[in-house]
Order: sequence, then structure tokens, then C-alpha cells
Amino acid sequence: MSRMLASAVLLTATFAHAAERTLVPDLHHLRNGDKREWIEFPERAEAAHLEQTFDAKANANEQTLELRQQDLKQTWNLVLNGKRLARLPRDENDMRVYYPLPADSLKDGKNTLRVDTTARGVDDIRIGEIILHDRPRNDVLSEVTVSVTVLDTDSKRPLPSRITIVDENGTLASTSAESNKHLAVRPGTVYTSIGKATFGLPAGKYTLYAGRGFEYGLASTTVTLKTGEKTAKTLSIRREVPTAGYVACDTHVHTLTHSGHGDSTLTERMITLAAEGIEFPIATDHNKHISYETIARQLGVRRYFTPVVGNEVTTKVGHFNVFPARTDVEVPDYRLGDWKAIFASIYSTPDVKVAILNHARDVHGGVTPFGPKLHNAVTGENLECWILKANAMELVNSSAQQTDIMRLYHDWFGMLNRGFSITPVGSSDSHDVARHFVGQGRTYIRCNDSQIDKIDILEATNSFTKGRVNVSCGLLCEITVNGRYQPGDLVPKSKTVEVSARVLGPSWTRAEIVELYANGRKIREAKINDKGTAGVKWEGNWEIPNLKQDVHLVAIARGPGVRKPYWAFNKPYQPTSPVWRPVFLGSTGAVWIDADGNGRRTSAYDDAKRLVAAAKGKTSALAKSLVGYDNAVAAQVASLLDKQKIDLAGDDVRQAFRSAGPLLEQGLLAYLEARRASRIARSASQP
Repeated sequence: MSRMLASAVLLTATFAHAAERTLVPDLHHLRNGDKREWIEFPERAEAAHLEQTFDAKANANEQTLELRQQDLKQTWNLVLNGKRLARLPRDENDMRVYYPLPADSLKDGKNTLRVDTTARGVDDIRIGEIILHDRPRNDVLSEVTVSVTVLDTDSKRPLPSRITIVDENGTLASTSAESNKHLAVRPGTVYTSIGKATFGLPAGKYTLYAGRGFEYGLASTTVTLKTGEKTAKTLSIRREVPTAGYVACDTHVHTLTHSGHGDSTLTERMITLAAEGIEFPIATDHNKHISYETIARQLGVRRYFTPVVGNEVTTKVGHFNVFPARTDVEVPDYRLGDWKAIFASIYSTPDVKVAILNHARDVHGGVTPFGPKLHNAVTGENLECWILKANAMELVNSSAQQTDIMRLYHDWFGMLNRGFSITPVGSSDSHDVARHFVGQGRTYIRCNDSQIDKIDILEATNSFTKGRVNVSCGLLCEITVNGRYQPGDLVPKSKTVEVSARVLGPSWTRAEIVELYANGRKIREAKINDKGTAGVKWEGNWEIPNLKQDVHLVAIARGPGVRKPYWAFNKPYQPTSPVWRPVFLGSTGAVWIDADGNGRRTSAYDDAKRLVAAAKGKTSALAKSLVGYDNAVAAQVASLLDKQKIDLAGDDVRQAFRSAGPLLEQGLLAYLEARRASRIARSASQP
């Protein structure tokens, strides 16, 4: 039916007049750009655009065009007879969408339908299964009627929830529903703030899913309906993840209304927050202080969360989420061009106590804050001597994931080893209703959660800045040291450190492994045999004897991510490889062990400075003093020696690190490799 062409798939078809006509029966692989985006696509695409010529009669009344799309990252256009009919949804999900053809869109004789893009960049997509319906769009989408009620299993009361509708191919199915004061609707997704929704569908077989974010289970049912039939279904879900003593926070939330991009209106955002179980949302539209208070009360969802005024300070040299703020004061000056001035402006803004470095490995305006051109990730050093005064950083951003899910964790470890006090953050960066949805990445803050509509903002903020948090994206990981100390705490000196950890999640996620890191080095791990356990999926203990230096302990759990559309992960925003697999992740904040007994957190950098100063330039003395320390200290020592113009490749230096032990040599080699990457990046940027 199709043939390979240099730039387009060209199809022709002739049909008798009928109520439903298939114009393109198959999916076709199109590519924008000159290289493969993802490994699951063929090495060569069929074409850069699709073009279909077909015979028709001029339409006096509205007709409907149906199509299926997959993996659209860029904006692709649907063009009929030279006029753009629609922009296809920018959404990587597999979905079936329907477009009205106004009267006189078709003409007698030959008509041409085209799918193309003028966007820049690489995008592999599949498009096809295009059908022309000789009826208005609402008629096509209203052949059957489905009413869904989502109940809390225990209370029997309706719950704000997300309803996902897929056809028998697993494709998100468009409905007749439209967004209103209780519903937020996209193809295959209906969010309801009242636990109820009624919508039309084309006749057929469907699976309906109901859920309420990470903490709740998932319910599903299958329906098969013929034209004219109606059905009512009740789906019950219950809380499966115990989170008493924590509030679920999304620190990075946008709206189309105020940020100007994405697709979620302010009204839709309130509905999605309630339906995904976000109890402490931070409004972070770009360079604006926005309050959700009034609109949340008007829509009847204020009882489900305590909203916080914030702002994404969007500058040329990085993006920083700040909170809490007030709507009656000026926003920080986002036009400033250096970190010193930017942070001065941020912290001089009344009430602001938190500044989060967002998506530090992404390129915005030509700047990647933690890219090798500006940053040595092993030692946490900015190579331009910019001082980071953010007190938190995103480790998981579910709208802008890293190809390597651990990349930002290693960056964070480097910052802690350098002596920075940085709270780890999980967030969604959601601008959308259903594509990158709110709360997929989230931060659990340890504070009073007895009344989620009356959370003490100051208490929660103070707990956040002290690092009393856990990061969640499909899993939750907890840690307790010596029976009482948790993330954000300093553990007094003891002969042996006893670590207890547990991994939690709903029944629809899986955990495979949990690891314990000390100063960023994995020191313990456990495999998890999770067959769909709800709640606690694993718990266990580790013992760490004879610590010579202070360390920060972090537990991280991982498992395979969901590909089904009820909680699908979108692919990385700025990938570093065409190979990617979705990953569930949950991590703790850092617990500091005061092994040297001085009553404070002593970073690897602090230890390195003391050791280098005490050696007084004597390599042999330095080698002896390094024994018993870890690779983090060794890397910091290497950095200090480098600044003293000491040849790190010299035999005496290499032998000194080698004689101190393999761990110390690893630290030196890691520093050298990071330095090499930075030199290459900086050299490449020179004119």
C-alpha cells in the first residue's frame, strides 16, 4: 500500500460514498531530522511526511477525521487541501484523536490530506489508521454512553481521581467529554474532582482504569458496547501506601493560563492536583507569583490540599523554583545574568526561604548548569566560580527525565561532598493535563499532615530546608539510623552504625533493588522479589562498622517503570542516548553520620583541606594520612592539589594515592576523568 520515497509517504485511494471510509489503514513511520531518535524505531524511516490523496464530495455539513498517533514530541500539523486543519497533540502516548471537518472542507473530486512538521530537531513518530466519518464529531464520539463512579474502598465515598480509557489495542480513546468545573479531559484521560464522570465513546471494547496518584491502588473493568447502549460502572480504590507524618509535595507546577505553554488551564490544574493526591502544591509559573487559593475554593477542591505561592525564576543562566512567596510583592529579577545577583534578588524577596535548582543537566538558553563545561560533578565545583546558593535541587523531574536516572543523584552527592547543604527534590514540572501529569515525581516532606487543607506552610518549609524529605517517582524509600535518626538529622558518633530501610509502593509498581550509598559510593544493596505487594515491598537492616570520617547515607530503590497509559513515563526530554527504559525510583534524603564526633557535618571537602594542609606538600605524609578515608575525600584532595599546580599524573602522586588503597586511587581517577571531560567541553566552546 505504501512505498519508500525520499521525503513523503504518498497514498491514493478511491471510495464510494459511505458513512465511514478508511483513508490510511496502517501506521506509518515518519521522521523529522536526520537521525534515529529511539532504538525501537527502524534505522530508516518511511518518509518525512505523509500525504494521502482521495476522492470525495464537498461536505455541506460537518464530518469527522479520525487518526491514531504515537510518540509525538514535536508539533505536527494535519493539513487538508493546503489548509491546516489542526495541530496534533504533542504527546508521546499512543492515542486516537478526532477532528471536525467544517462544512466545505472537502471538495468534489481529488482531496489531499497531509501530516507534516516545520519544527526543528529529531522526532520519530507513527501516524495512520486514518478514517473519514460522514458525521459530526460529537455523533462519532457519542455512539455509547459510559458513567463511572470512583469510590474509596473503605469510606465508600467518591474520590477525586484519574480515569483512563483505552481501546482493545491499548490506545488512549477519545471521549465526548469536555473539561468543565469538575472534569479535566484529554484523549483517553478524564480527571474528576468529584469522583464521577459520564462520557460518550464510539461503539467498541474498552478497558477503564481508575487511580489517584502514587499512594492509591488501581482498579479496572472492561466494557463492550454496541451503538445506543449505556453502562454505569463503579470502581473502588484504596490507599495502599502509608504516608502518615509526610505531606505529598510537587514543587514544580505550571499552567497554560499563566506560563503560556503546555495545555493545562488554571481550572484544570486544580482538578488534577486533587485527583493525583498532591497535598502541598507549589505554584511555579514562570516569573509570576500565582495563588491557587481563590480558584481552589470556587471549584470545591481546597479541602484536598494547601496551596503555596511560588515562582519559577527563569533566567538565562538557570531556572530556580522559589517559595513561599506573596502575590503582593515583586518577583525576583529574572533579567539578571549572574548567580550572585540572582540569589541576592531571590532571598531579598519577602518570605522566600527555598531556592531549588531545576533540571540542572538540561540545556536552556545555551546553559547547562551541571554540564561539564561549567561543572565538575565529582567534586561539586563550578568552573566559573559561580556560587550556588540554592538550598535544594531536582533529582527527579518526571517531565524532563535523564536518560541515566542516577545522573543527577551523582551530581547531588558531589555537591554534598563539597559541603553544600542541598535538599533533594522530586517534581513533575507539569504544564499539561495528561502528557506530563502533575505529581508523578514528588517530594514527601516530614511534617504534621493531620489536616491537609491546613498544613502549616512555615513548618513544612523549615522541614524541607533541613532535608527532612524523601523523593518519589513510583516508589517510596525510608531510612532510619540507630533506631531514631532520619533524613536531615545528624547521627551522634557510635562504634557501629545500624541502618534500617524499607521500600514502599502501590500494587501496580514493582521494586527490584535497594541500594545504600555513603558519600555517593554504593556500600550495600539488596534484591527485592516484588510480585505486586501493596504497601511495604521490602524492609531490612545493614550494619556499618568503624567509620573514620563523616558520611552522608542515602538509600535508593528502583524498579521497572509502567508503560501502560494509566501512569506511563514519557521519554527523556533531552536524551543522551537512543536507548531508554522507564524506571520507578524512590530515595531518601541524606542522613549524616558524625563519625569524627565534632558535633557537626564534616564534608569530604573539609577533610581534604585538613589533610592537604597537614601534609605540608609532602607526598609521603599525605599518602599515610589518606589511609582509611574514601574516594570522595580522595577526589577533593586531587582537586586541591590540582589548584596548587601539582602534576596529578606524576609518579609520586599516583603512587601516593595507590598506596593509600584502591578506593583512594579510584577517587583520583574519577577526578581526572571529570577534569578531562570539562576540558574537552570548554575547548569545544572556544571560537
